[in-house]
Amino acid sequence: MEILPGEGVSLVRIGESREVVECKLGTPVHPGRIDRQIYETSPMLILTYTDVDTVEQVEIAYSGGGGEEAWFDGVQLTYRFLDEVVAELAGRGHRYQQTDAGFRFEPGFTLYSMGSRSAQDLDPDAADDDPRLLCEGVSIGGSPD
Repeated sequence: MEILPGEGVSLVRIGESREVVECKLGTPVHPGRIDRQIYETSPMLILTYTDVDTVEQVEIAYSGGGGEEAWFDGVQLTYRFLDEVVAELAGRGHRYQQTDAGFRFEPGFTLYSMGSRSAQDLDPDAADDDPRLLCEGVSIGGSPD
């Protein structure tokens, strides 16, 4: 799934109404909070809504295990080592700054890791205490909680 920095993805754009989103994607699979919904797409989309029911933030979760991942500018973003993704994007001229949760890129998105995966998920030979983080998601339009 290709991200559109500052806009969302082809399926959902920032500013779209919940009604429009749910006509395209169906009802959320994990209703959870009324302002934050998870939709069954590949990869899964997590949408945050404003108090007037328009999309404020689009997050793309990693799929892993051969599923579809998030991409930008020919670079696979999710389910890769975060430092490798950052280096590859920087090599293509995309400026960034480090945040508490990951890295914010100037075109309008943030890459993050919640630390829920281990380096062994991508590198079976990695030690148990390998500090490399996996990029677990991309946030467009806001910063991840």
